[in-house]
Amino acid sequence: MISQLEKEIIFKFLKARKKDGFLNVISIFSFIGISLGVAVLIIVMSVMNGFRTELINKIIGFNAHIIVKPYDKPLIPITDKDYINGVVSNEVEAVLLSKVNTKGILLKGYLKNDFDKLKISNNKNYFGSTNLKSNSISIGKDLSFLLNIDIGDYITIMSTSGIQTLVGKFPKQEKFKIISIFDSGISEFNENVAYINLTKLENFFDKNKNNRFNEFYFNNTKKTEYHKKKLKELFPEAYVYTWADLNESLFSALKVERNVMFIILSLIIIVAAFNIISGLTILVKNKTREIGILKSIGVSNNSIKKIFFYVGFIIGTSATFFGIILGTLFSYNIESIRKFISNIFDITLFPEEIYFLSTLPSEININSIILITLCSIIITSIVSIYPASKAASLDTIQTLKYE
Repeated sequence: MISQLEKEIIFKFLKARKKDGFLNVISIFSFIGISLGVAVLIIVMSVMNGFRTELINKIIGFNAHIIVKPYDKPLIPITDKDYINGVVSNEVEAVLLSKVNTKGILLKGYLKNDFDKLKISNNKNYFGSTNLKSNSISIGKDLSFLLNIDIGDYITIMSTSGIQTLVGKFPKQEKFKIISIFDSGISEFNENVAYINLTKLENFFDKNKNNRFNEFYFNNTKKTEYHKKKLKELFPEAYVYTWADLNESLFSALKVERNVMFIILSLIIIVAAFNIISGLTILVKNKTREIGILKSIGVSNNSIKKIFFYVGFIIGTSATFFGIILGTLFSYNIESIRKFISNIFDITLFPEEIYFLSTLPSEININSIILITLCSIIITSIVSIYPASKAASLDTIQTLKYE
């Protein structure tokens, strides 16, 4: 506990006085440095959390949550009520031929009724028909730009299976009508994936129906691992994997990047906190006479240590909370700030073609803020210990000898 005398002395030492000009400058820089360090940490972590969440939402909106593929035997029908609504699909690599370009893509085949259930065909960025019948195709926005084609145009698909002729074997080619253009929000998907009718895909590419696989979609994606375990029990002889397994390397890289950024930006707080050592050391030097008087009237060394420790602690803690407020406000309004800076300086701060997102995402995570707050307070507490101990160790006689 802090006594009333200790409180009064702490607040007296915190008050700015003209003769302590240099000390006040150091204290101000310590406060600003810690505040900015905390604010920058919160902003960066919020943007990275927002980017990860947006990326997950887009990937989940495009890919199945869980896919079950057969090894060498066809998938058996299941009667479990939680998994009877799986979507049947198949896929193959193919080549698209247009008048201006040629592009290798992944063709995914769905039955008409199943294609209607997909999120990609039921969002505001889907244009055209969902009637995925024979010789119709749905392509991505970026692919339509690349090949200079639009809804209603025809495009040629080249099959990997061939037709035997008198002069040899030639790959099959057939024209497909573009019935729709989708936008997954990720340019890589938009450019490299297209949809056609499942039956047509199997006939055109000579795919065996026994190789069809099931795709499952769930309302609560947080239970994906639970559903994966259940589906492994239902399909013991099949390969079961989730959307997270498909993108494991991407999210591992994001996690590493987030941790590295946290460590690097924490150095800002550490550097700013060391100014507290300088400030308290100068304060101890300036208050040598006062320390001697306090000791002579019976104030203990422990109280002296507490007084100077709390001076540094209050500076660090108040700077931390100011940084939290600053960082949180900035994170909430980061998209508006980005637009303002882009308009003022006529620059693109967040190019969509690189980051796959049209807006700068931000997600404030309470756990991240708590962690940043604790780290900042612990750092400022640690750096306040040495000068406080130094003040307590001053000899009473020596401090008053020349007074």
